[in-house]
Amino acid sequence: MSLPQLQTSPEIDRLFHALADATRRDILRRVTEADLSISALAGRYEMSMTAVQKHVGVLESAGLVGKTRHGREQRVQGSPEALHQAQSLLSSYETAWRERIDRMAALLADDPKEGPP
Repeated sequence: MSLPQLQTSPEIDRLFHALADATRRDILRRVTEADLSISALAGRYEMSMTAVQKHVGVLESAGLVGKTRHGREQRVQGSPEALHQAQSLLSSYETAWRERIDRMAALLADDPKEGPP
């Protein structure tokens, strides 16, 4: 099995960079459950509104969230397509490793040193 070419693309790099931070993963979890304003998100963390905006910006550049304006408020909502892309890539890695382990197990089962006594 060959792994998808996406594994080295800048989009995948941005995606996994965004997911590497615990605060960003928590923001993603929250906006997946319900659209939230930036100010509502900022109220849930012990950091400045600017810091939360930066986290949301990283998530947005990775395609994990989108923002819409409702009057003076910006609302953040989750975007499942990017998560599906990450899941597909990780599944490819898992499949490749499982196939490799199966081949190694088959080779070991045929080991001539393990012949009858």
